[in-house]
Amino acid sequence: MTLNARAPDPADSDGLEAIGEAERLALRLLARREHSCLELRRKLMARGLGSSAVDGALERLLAQGAVNEARLAEHYVAERVGKGFGPLRIRGELREKGLDATLIDRYLEPMSEEWPSCLARVHDRRFGPEPPTDRADYAKRARFLEQRGFTPDSIRRLLRFHD
Repeated sequence: MTLNARAPDPADSDGLEAIGEAERLALRLLARREHSCLELRRKLMARGLGSSAVDGALERLLAQGAVNEARLAEHYVAERVGKGFGPLRIRGELREKGLDATLIDRYLEPMSEEWPSCLARVHDRRFGPEPPTDRADYAKRARFLEQRGFTPDSIRRLLRFHD
């Protein structure tokens, strides 16, 4: 052993191990469903991994294409529309996932022509095609549709049309 030879720094190897562990955990989470960087960060930090290890793992996964927030937004919008949720609710849920507003708009905007028919399907599936019978019924329907994430204006148009 020479005097100039340096032993590996234990902090560096621990850092690489921690990044590898964070990456493995993130890949297991991604195997189940798409996640945003914010979601992965929260879940990995909750498992006790350090901030630098999580950041390193996320950088690797982004570079590899394993984490793709555009793909997440596209799939999430399609899934939630299929389940009868409106644009306001979907936008709020995607914001909670940490997605950028411009990215969210890119996938919600093409749906703008479909929201009225989606709203009508959700209404008819829950209440049938009959119009509201009185003000209380109107309010009940409006509350339900608003909770599903449809705009108050579109709800009024639909319920007036049924009137």
